[in-house]
Amino acid sequence: MNETTTNMTDRQRLQTLAVEAMKARGLEPQFPAQALAEVAAVPGPPTRAEEPVRDLRSLLWCSIDNDDSRDLDQLSVAVPLSGGSVRILVAIADVDTVVHKDGAVDRHASVNTTSVYTPAIIFPMLPERLSTDITSLAAGQDRLSIVIDMTCSADGQLSDGSVYGALVRNQAKLAYRSVGAWLDGQGPLPQAAAAVGGMDDQLRIQDTVARALGERRHEHGALDFETLEASAEFDGDALRELNPERPNRAKRLIENLMVAANGVTARFLEARGWPSLRRVVKTPERWDRIVALAAQSGDALPSAPDAPALAAFLARRKAADPDGFVDLSHAVIKLLGRGEYTVDRPGSDGPGHFALAVKDYTHATAPNRRFPDLITQRLLKAALAGHQTPYAPDELDQLADRCTKQEDAANKVERQLRKSAAALLVASRVGQQFDALVTGVTPKGTFVRVVSPPLEGLLRGADHRVDVGDSVRARLVDVDVDRGYIDFVLVSDRSKHG
Repeated sequence: MNETTTNMTDRQRLQTLAVEAMKARGLEPQFPAQALAEVAAVPGPPTRAEEPVRDLRSLLWCSIDNDDSRDLDQLSVAVPLSGGSVRILVAIADVDTVVHKDGAVDRHASVNTTSVYTPAIIFPMLPERLSTDITSLAAGQDRLSIVIDMTCSADGQLSDGSVYGALVRNQAKLAYRSVGAWLDGQGPLPQAAAAVGGMDDQLRIQDTVARALGERRHEHGALDFETLEASAEFDGDALRELNPERPNRAKRLIENLMVAANGVTARFLEARGWPSLRRVVKTPERWDRIVALAAQSGDALPSAPDAPALAAFLARRKAADPDGFVDLSHAVIKLLGRGEYTVDRPGSDGPGHFALAVKDYTHATAPNRRFPDLITQRLLKAALAGHQTPYAPDELDQLADRCTKQEDAANKVERQLRKSAAALLVASRVGQQFDALVTGVTPKGTFVRVVSPPLEGLLRGADHRVDVGDSVRARLVDVDVDRGYIDFVLVSDRSKHG
């Protein structure tokens, strides 16, 4: 046990462990001095770009994000049209105007490739003066943006997608929890929305469009999951609890609009004969295990991977067993495999995104937080300006590989620190038994997840007796806060899906 960390407060200990984990995974926890100097030299948010931009500041733009988010990447607005169609505009922060390719800030961003979120500390991809101020679509501020403009029919069919630069102004900074509660009739209209005339109708229209888009994708096989990510709650510097984040209607609203915007972006570049960095989830290699999970619940799936059939199965299980659906979601997500970045060249036939049931999909909507989105933004701006591509083909290939690798490293840091936080909370509960779900069977061991309290750990004594998706009874036998280890032993195998 590390004596240095055990003498710290919970917050200090988790922060120290997070920095160590970043370094161990090849990520940079601190900004280099040259990058900070580069940011200090930026006079403020730019309002002029090289190319002409439209002035769209009068529209009822709003942002919906986490309660404490200040690095606002996107705004949205809906404009009703005749015949039940709605024009949806998504404005993306123009980060490229300030973060120049191959500059010091860009070089750091290309190392981490993403912001890393741990319970006690966030490692932003860009210095905070940029991401939370100069390049953030902050409330009441004029900001340059790239707008994805699309039309959605009443049944969720997209058409007339276009991309252009615009000057925008966020009229209302809103949060998932309060907007979701209001949409569900469980709370009042958030004060920031109530202060803007017509914002209530605006949110209802966006919600209606987002739901139509979601239903359309589900008809084509988009997979509907429910997961319980836990957020850390501190009492001063003491870790008090980990609170699972429940499904949220406002978050679904934004997710559906962003999937649509990313699809329009990919097709925009394709139509102009440009390469693009695509986000893909390939056909699952462990489809046979997904078939077996369905059989355990008395259902059936085709022997060959079939997204619409899997989507229908998930919908049936959600209706039949809502309490167990989170467990099933986690098991299927694990079996689908990770997403990755690939380069799509004009005329090529990429694998698409199996889980989203979309063929054309890039990441473009979070350039403050993800490097692939900044790459895509540069490609878009160059195409709009009639310039040559800012990235050579080989460079894009290398960046795709690096972004996949570093995203995986960031995910491992986040997962390790969640485990360290959980280990802190349950250190006094060693010896107790828990209901758990098998989430991974690898050469390194068998892994399980407990819903309450939210824990993930190694299952000893499984000896190939269980597989992903099995429900087990496990006893907590050991924790190691510094390494993020939580160890269980198998007590019994008792599938909830049988």
